[in-house]
Amino acid sequence: MATRVAVSDGGNKKISRVRVAVRLRPYMNKEDEKSEGPCVRGLDSQNLEIINWRNATETVKYHFDVFHGEQTTQQDVFLSSVKPILPHILNGQNASKRAFASSFTGKTHTMLGSSEQPGVIPRAVREVFKLVKAKDASDGWDYSIGMSYLEIYNEKVLDLLSPNSQDLPIREDKDKNILIPGLTHMNISKFADFDKHFVPATLNRTTASTKLNQRSSRSHAILLIKVVRTQQQLPHRQQTGKLYLVDLAGSEDNRRTGNQGIRLKESGAINLSLFTLSKVVDSLNSGTSVRVPYRDSKLTRLLQDSLGGSAHSVMITNIAPEYKYYFDTFSALNFAAKSKLIVNKPFTRETVAVPVLPVKRTREERETGGSGTEPQKKKHKEEKKSEHDGSSPSTRNHSSSDQSLMDRLIALEKRTMSSQDRERLAMLKEIKELKEKQRELESKAMLFSQLAGEKSITGQEADFENRTTALRRKQSDATKPNKQQAVVQPLQVSQRQPLQQLLVVKKQSVCVKKKEETCSDLIEVSNRALTVAWESQLDQSMVDQSKQKILQILNTGCLKELKSLQQIGDKKAKLILGWREIHGHFAKVEDLIQVEGMTEKRFSSFMKVS
Repeated sequence: MATRVAVSDGGNKKISRVRVAVRLRPYMNKEDEKSEGPCVRGLDSQNLEIINWRNATETVKYHFDVFHGEQTTQQDVFLSSVKPILPHILNGQNASKRAFASSFTGKTHTMLGSSEQPGVIPRAVREVFKLVKAKDASDGWDYSIGMSYLEIYNEKVLDLLSPNSQDLPIREDKDKNILIPGLTHMNISKFADFDKHFVPATLNRTTASTKLNQRSSRSHAILLIKVVRTQQQLPHRQQTGKLYLVDLAGSEDNRRTGNQGIRLKESGAINLSLFTLSKVVDSLNSGTSVRVPYRDSKLTRLLQDSLGGSAHSVMITNIAPEYKYYFDTFSALNFAAKSKLIVNKPFTRETVAVPVLPVKRTREERETGGSGTEPQKKKHKEEKKSEHDGSSPSTRNHSSSDQSLMDRLIALEKRTMSSQDRERLAMLKEIKELKEKQRELESKAMLFSQLAGEKSITGQEADFENRTTALRRKQSDATKPNKQQAVVQPLQVSQRQPLQQLLVVKKQSVCVKKKEETCSDLIEVSNRALTVAWESQLDQSMVDQSKQKILQILNTGCLKELKSLQQIGDKKAKLILGWREIHGHFAKVEDLIQVEGMTEKRFSSFMKVS
């Protein structure tokens, strides 16, 4: 079992504002037929201005964390914007870098680059390996690095490392962490391993040709790098840091791109997700307790940790200087200015293993858990002792099994007082079964004591009476017979020999008529006892069968089948489906208590009506 520990940097909870960088693509004279010139120009390393479209003699100025001009290299972009956030993931914190722009602004070039000029993604992964390698081996931590790669195409989450996968669901665990069940996660030990998987996966990404771009991205791509460091010594603390590298598809004006058919549908899905992203930013900056529409799009659902969440976040906005892209550039700058106001609250994600206390075993468990020769030696000793003093071994077996039942009951009752609720239910069930066995043994002992009393009256088998051992059990006043000692007949209880067969054999050796009537009465009583035991066993088997049917529906049933169960409505059925997606199948029906809203009282009433 692990517990989640939030660790902040310092005494107070640390906050981190989203850093925004703007990169201006070089001006292309051939593309500008009217020779109108650029509409954007940089002022310094943090400021730029754009022409006011309402009045060409005025300009609108913007201030950002970093401004990258036309001459900025890939190395400059990485060092100033991305590298500062990478050390956080080695300390169990999350980091996010995303590129936002319209089509044909150099966004994919900034993220991927080329073999001569690598982009942000390969440089960031190489830097992560460099940071891990620089860690001293004597610092007491072991590091492991893994990767996952996915795309969001037409509002479907697809695994790029496994191209044959279907649409994957997005879930949230009890600690509010976003996860994707079924997403491929590969462990990588060096940069060559990353390059081996990443390059073919990038080719699996959906692209198409438009009037603006021969290889236009038709989906949003998200690369996840996970760094897990584990403490070598007790208590084996474990910290997990995640790096999200997001390449967003560019917003498109279909009048310029000439999209039709399936390209038009793809463009609509891209613009809708980016519009939802803009609504999320507006909701976070509103300062009121309005609903943040993370769930309106799968893109914003996955970026929930980067926008107002717990990640150190950087956004690079690519813009084009040509005047024909003026409105796309103006919208991108306004969105970047709003994103700069978002505040995140990073913290260290740490889990600590909780030691499991050893459970005290009962006498039976200790005997069966030891070596196999010890019980046999003990049994052999008892047989020799019984031969020496003339007592019956079956009598000793009967009394020892009866005493073991009492010891078992006492041990279970002690454990029940100090156990948790789930364990207590299982123990109470076991106590009930042991008490039933105890009552069965007591009833058999009473029958044989009556039979032995009759034999002592007739004077027959006196030698047997002298050799039997009295069952010295302390009985309550309600069940104590009238001044009679309970004598146990030599019978192997563990073999469950039918009482009727045994009594018939003894009946053949009795010649007195009164004795025959007594034996016939005893046979009738034993038959009734066997019938009751059979009925209780039948009821228990029916209960077990019913539980198996309920467990099968819980593990494999759809929403309609779950709602068919008693006291399971639409809300609880959906909660059960969500629990099953995260934790897997139910091991037993009692695991239903772990579902949110299913208390012990509701579970008890559910089992009664089911």
